[in-house]
Amino acid sequence: MTKGDKILIVVIILVSVISLGFVKNSLIKYDDKYISVQVNGEEYQRIYFDDSIIGKKIPIETPYGRNILEIGDGEVRIVEATCSDQLCVYQGTISESGEIIVCLPNLLIVEIKGIENSKNIDYFSY
Repeated sequence: MTKGDKILIVVIILVSVISLGFVKNSLIKYDDKYISVQVNGEEYQRIYFDDSIIGKKIPIETPYGRNILEIGDGEVRIVEATCSDQLCVYQGTISESGEIIVCLPNLLIVEIKGIENSKNIDYFSY
């Protein structure tokens, strides 16, 4: 193996690693998430993640009860609820598309959803 072959192999490896980083970022960052608040099976409110909403507490008042959502950086949790068992409060924080918090006594579902895009990735492997 000559010196030129070794340089060529190193260059090919570097180009591959750098391009993998670009591909990963372009495929994964398209997923804009939002919070879907559903009461009694119907969407009650949609909350989009942005810098102005981080750290805010949002009350959800319905005929079935009251819940308070706390919005973080790409995550949400229920910090207070009028239900007796408080299981929704103990469920903690959710941050990924498809994760849910359920408060059965108040008929409330809080779900993280992703805005659909033309890029549908089922699996990403290295």
